[in-house]
Amino acid sequence: MMTLKQKVAVVTGSTSGIGLGIARALAGAGADVVLNGFGDARAIEDLRASLAKDFGVRVGFHNADMSKPAEIADLIGYATKEFGSVDVLVNNAGIQHVAPVEEFAPERWDAVIAINLSAVFHGIHHALAGMKQKGWGRIINIASVHGQVASVNKVAYVAAKHGVVGITKTVALETAGTGVTCNAICPGWVLTPLVQKQIDALAASKGIPEVQAKAELLGAKQPSGEFVTPDQLGQLAVFLCSDAAAQMTGANLTMDGGWTAQ
Repeated sequence: MMTLKQKVAVVTGSTSGIGLGIARALAGAGADVVLNGFGDARAIEDLRASLAKDFGVRVGFHNADMSKPAEIADLIGYATKEFGSVDVLVNNAGIQHVAPVEEFAPERWDAVIAINLSAVFHGIHHALAGMKQKGWGRIINIASVHGQVASVNKVAYVAAKHGVVGITKTVALETAGTGVTCNAICPGWVLTPLVQKQIDALAASKGIPEVQAKAELLGAKQPSGEFVTPDQLGQLAVFLCSDAAAQMTGANLTMDGGWTAQ
């Protein structure tokens, strides 16, 4: 069994969706976890407590706004001070905005780039020195199939995710031989609150049932006809933390139901 006992993982955007699935998987492997994200304070505290109880690990929470570099620094500082280190950094936080380029509001571009791309840099920037000092670290960037291919009306998201892939490769080269690895996971459609909004919008615009909207969304891109699950992505993240993946760095691992095979 893979064990991450005595390791500390920071997972951004982990109060729901992919981030929560990854946080659960890392906690299940024995890691102490620092959650991050927005939401109802009571619900987040219940989530934090339940993860700690279910997996017998320490679980903290920091409400850093990932669009603000100073708060990202505070997040890494909190994890280091309260838990002793940051051994695993999962850069997952993300937002989406959909519009044609000529109609894409500049402020939405800035917001998507800040959270989906710049936050990845800032998190790594603050966590990397501690990892190098310990001679072990795992940086996992949640990119997307849109880090490899494009879709219409998603100019900021596609640009950001291509950038995440570039950051991943650069950090992998700079950390080669240090015991630190940096890899990207590139999911296809995952049924998260972010994607649910797109399903709801599609259903509303076409006047069709939600189940039909889901089928249309998947059918257009994902040959498997099924969503990737947060748990599946979590298990992949655990593998990337294992000794078996010690020589895997700078990789883009696609889990997309065949999307990019077309």
